[in-house]
Amino acid sequence: MAEYNLAIIGGDGVGPEVIAEGRKTLEALSSSGGPTFRFTEFPWGSDYYRETGRLMPEDGLELLSGFDAILFGAVGDPNIPDHITLHGLLLPMRRGFDQGICVRPAYLYPGVESPLAGKKAGDIDMVIFRENTEGEYAPVGGRLNTGTPHETVIQSNVFTRRGTERIIRAAFEHCIRRNKRMKVTSVTKSNAQSFGMVFWDEVFEDVAADYPQVETESLLVDRACMDFVRWPEDFDVVVASNLFADILSDIAAVVSGSMGLAPSANINPDKVHPSLFEPVHGAAFDIMGKGIANPLATVSAVAMMLDHFGEAEAAARVDAAVARCLEERRVLTADLGGNASTAQMGDEAARLVREG
Repeated sequence: MAEYNLAIIGGDGVGPEVIAEGRKTLEALSSSGGPTFRFTEFPWGSDYYRETGRLMPEDGLELLSGFDAILFGAVGDPNIPDHITLHGLLLPMRRGFDQGICVRPAYLYPGVESPLAGKKAGDIDMVIFRENTEGEYAPVGGRLNTGTPHETVIQSNVFTRRGTERIIRAAFEHCIRRNKRMKVTSVTKSNAQSFGMVFWDEVFEDVAADYPQVETESLLVDRACMDFVRWPEDFDVVVASNLFADILSDIAAVVSGSMGLAPSANINPDKVHPSLFEPVHGAAFDIMGKGIANPLATVSAVAMMLDHFGEAEAAARVDAAVARCLEERRVLTADLGGNASTAQMGDEAARLVREG
């Protein structure tokens, strides 16, 4: 049986709480005949920053480079500006390990109620592909004459043909493997951003020509946001830039019932660097330490990690455990209408994994 070497970074807020439950899931797999795992924990994040002035050590990427994958909780602190925390820990891992493909599924499970009227289980079933290393989040720009009436700020978007084509092609390939609606939607703002977004549209058309069996559409981001709320069932696979897919994936998570159910995979497609798997919900400092955070997004991220390893059977067991937990509704956290603790819900997911 294969063994995998995992780096564990709980990070900030509820991150350590939900990561502990994801680890339980992996241990349940191992104890019931699945692959085995070695865990190495790194105490990086905002507390580490307060002690050292850095979110992670200078050789942090080097320390992580030998692992098979990274399981990550969250980063963020109400007393440290977000641009410091995000750029000090998560974004360096995404860029340093060329994790250019971010995958964020959104599914309305049986037993979960959407805030949208009339939506039943399976009506919302989409996967969002987010370009993860460039675009609007590229650290290109600067400030001049800071603090004066002539202060000038420039923030530049960066789109490369390699990065743009890579994420769009990954979306089409996933659409074919997924084999559901066979539709890929590209989201831009090319009516207003006449360089980067027009370029994106052109690359999308070029790549789409290689997949004639897949239906395509291109939407402006404001239209896409409306349609995620009006007609989410119309979407199958969605591909967008770093900023737009970030926003859209949060909308998709909420209309699917809870941010606590939204996983994310940050993939190095060449597998020469570790990929990173995390819940989308972030640090959630308002509920930190209360033991009520929903851990199922992390459990689903574990399933995505297993799928990335090629452990299809183990991934399916974890996905099935999440689905059963939600459908049976015996142990649920408050965001889903229950009163269970984070640990109790993690225990239930682990129990269902062991049952297979």
